[in-house]
Amino acid sequence: MTNEKIKQMLDACYQAKRIREMLPPLPEGVMPSYIRYLDFIQMLEKKGMQVRTSDLSEAMELPRPGVTRTVKEMEAKGYLEKTASREDGRVTYLSVTDAGKKLSAKYNENYFNGLVPYLEGISEEEADNMIRTIEKFYQVMCERREHYDK
Repeated sequence: MTNEKIKQMLDACYQAKRIREMLPPLPEGVMPSYIRYLDFIQMLEKKGMQVRTSDLSEAMELPRPGVTRTVKEMEAKGYLEKTASREDGRVTYLSVTDAGKKLSAKYNENYFNGLVPYLEGISEEEADNMIRTIEKFYQVMCERREHYDK
């Protein structure tokens, strides 16, 4: 790969960031991460899981302290609720509240479903290749960052 191609890839990442910035504005006090958390919790629940913070951390591949902090924020804002396990009171399960479901529906069902007809020119294969490439690029950059941090 050439230096020029690497620069083009970085430019494409910048464009991708700008695309994210074009998403509809979130309500006051709602972070973009909240939508991802709601998505993951609902996905895990559809698989029949009772979701714990540790499950969410593992599924999202994020450190537990950060997930715990965001879950507390979302609970305080009424998007999530915690329920103690009947078998072991030390274990708490997360569930999406009605307010969380409405927030999730607004951005997932209403907005993203509305984009589908506009993106018909991009095949599933092209989308999968883009996702894989960005993931690989991200991993390389993470490894390089660790190298520079030493």
